[in-house]
Amino acid sequence: MTSQDVTILVQGAKSFGILLEKKDIDLFALYLDELLKWNQRINLTAIRSERGVIIKHFLDSLSVHPYLSKDFHLLDMGSGAGFPGIPLKIAQPSLRVALIDSVRKKVDFQKHIIRTLGLKGIGTVQGRAQDRGLMEQWAGGFDALISRAFSDLPTFLALGYPFLKKGGIMLAMRGEARDEETRLSDADGVRYRFRGKDHLILPFSDFKRTILLFEKK
Repeated sequence: MTSQDVTILVQGAKSFGILLEKKDIDLFALYLDELLKWNQRINLTAIRSERGVIIKHFLDSLSVHPYLSKDFHLLDMGSGAGFPGIPLKIAQPSLRVALIDSVRKKVDFQKHIIRTLGLKGIGTVQGRAQDRGLMEQWAGGFDALISRAFSDLPTFLALGYPFLKKGGIMLAMRGEARDEETRLSDADGVRYRFRGKDHLILPFSDFKRTILLFEKK
């Protein structure tokens, strides 16, 4: 990671209220190196430049940090190469994080990164949110669920509902929110209370992100 890339990471994280220490930067640098190395053998992400990963994976993941309490138990559904769960864990070590993805090679990479970075209080499972065993094991166990374009919004809300505690929050990370998503958010008042949406542009880029926030009734 070049000094300029470090500046982008540190200043970008600061814009989300995160002050990265040297040990955190070292973890992100190792994560970056391992991701790019693995990506040469297996397709983990279409983004293959260091700066692209820093902005569109690391900083994008950290953009939801202001919505999470430091002692939350967080479930990342469809976490792929570990986003956003692993960057959030690096930035806020007190978070307890569970990652779930249906693709074995991505789960293998997650396990490798967790082990390589020496992260504690985080685990990963290969499976699907609709798996009955997972639903029974993790029912009502999480303060927050997050998804970065894991599925369409109605599916995410339906699948995530059993895992949330009462009063827990759902964070849906979307691109530019479409009108139908906004209308759905306002109308879905049976299971959730719609708490609003936030539009942002990722630091050092023109990439637009919308964060939709729901609370389980």
